[in-house]
Amino acid sequence: MKTNGTTIVDASYKGFPSIVMENGFVRLELVPELGAKLVSMVYKPTGKEWLLDSGSRPLLPPVYGSSFANGDMSGWDECFPTINSCVTESGATLPDHGEAWSLPWSYRRSGTSVLCTVKGVMLPFLFSREVTFMENGTIRLSYEVRNEGERPQPFLWAAHPQFAIEEPTEIVLPSGMQQLLCVYGGMRHDTGQSYAFTGESLLRPDITGDGRKFYYPGQAPEGWAALHGQASGNYLRLRWPLEQVPYFGVWIDEGMFNDRSVCALEPGIGYYDALDAAVQNGTARTLMPAEAYSWHLDIELGIGDLD
Repeated sequence: MKTNGTTIVDASYKGFPSIVMENGFVRLELVPELGAKLVSMVYKPTGKEWLLDSGSRPLLPPVYGSSFANGDMSGWDECFPTINSCVTESGATLPDHGEAWSLPWSYRRSGTSVLCTVKGVMLPFLFSREVTFMENGTIRLSYEVRNEGERPQPFLWAAHPQFAIEEPTEIVLPSGMQQLLCVYGGMRHDTGQSYAFTGESLLRPDITGDGRKFYYPGQAPEGWAALHGQASGNYLRLRWPLEQVPYFGVWIDEGMFNDRSVCALEPGIGYYDALDAAVQNGTARTLMPAEAYSWHLDIELGIGDLD
């Protein structure tokens, strides 16, 4: 099917039914059965693949409630309605990295987009993400969550893309984001301490066995973040509306959990990773029965000067 320069076809990815979306700039592939995981994102003018593949790890349907680190550790997953496992006020036990990544999603194709949907197991949510290619070459991910239960229900969401770091790569953030709070220190950082962003911005493909996570404390001053390859000039920039998505985190893994160097730029709703903590600190979003909440995230791929 081809509409307005966008081709959408059924395909197969490592033995799983997949959907390939393609235009003159981008080739994107997703697997509904694997949490609607985005498994490939290629900038066609340069051939740059931004998403890490599973490598030597087997690509298998996740077991609900299993540890994320025991899975394939590849592609782009959605962390919802928590990141860290926790027990909610209602007594529901939420698994590591939430529910959405380990469940099969239903999907529906149109001429220009693919809509994937999943229902929660422990919490009565209907969660959806629609992937659309915009006319300017931007990829738009449009999200909606609906509370299908009978009581108010809080949630947390974060994007979790495993961007492959295959060359010296700079994290580029707004000028107002000069201090980052470490929430997972790994081997060289102290959890709970603030660090100057300038000392953390250059990533390398080296496998050190270390890993770390930072948040900008409080609401971010601007809704964008980018990665810029220092040798090739390839860049990826995420943009999102701050009024819907106020928070931002960044995860850096140099072989602590993954087998290669990756970086996850993580715009989010709620923060410090566990839903119970986000409820306590007032950053979780709460929906009344039958209420829905929508937001979007844009992905821009290119080469050259980010400006």
